[in-house]
Amino acid sequence: MHATLKGPWLETQVEQYLQENAIPLRLACNAADGFPRIVSVWFRYRQHRFYCVSHRDSQLVALLRDDEKVGFEVAPNEPPYCGVRGQGIAVLSNDGAGTELEQLLQRYLGSTESSLGSWLLTRRHEEVLISIEPRRIFSWDYRQRMSDV
Repeated sequence: MHATLKGPWLETQVEQYLQENAIPLRLACNAADGFPRIVSVWFRYRQHRFYCVSHRDSQLVALLRDDEKVGFEVAPNEPPYCGVRGQGIAVLSNDGAGTELEQLLQRYLGSTESSLGSWLLTRRHEEVLISIEPRRIFSWDYRQRMSDV
């Protein structure tokens, strides 16, 4: 891992958490008006990077073209709370977006055989691959102190 790591989890625990939990990544981007935007996206974590896709005409892609700096969080909405958050640099590419989209459909829906999956795959050539290299990662884990919740 090339990122600065803080919090109770070791690098292996952070990587295991990010690879095993199929919950959306909350991605914060900077907008021209000075206010951040937060977008939830499906992701896969491998080789110390997050990989997501978005349509080439999406506001998310436009924001990332203007400013590559992002914040992120992967955490459940229900207690007991734990997760990973941080900051990183986003890189956009047309290469591999369709393949990554298929992998994301498998991860989050279990297959590509659904109306949503079929629709998304019809526009796979219009998707942009977003890879995020974390610079700082912070883990937190309140499961023990919330064990009776």
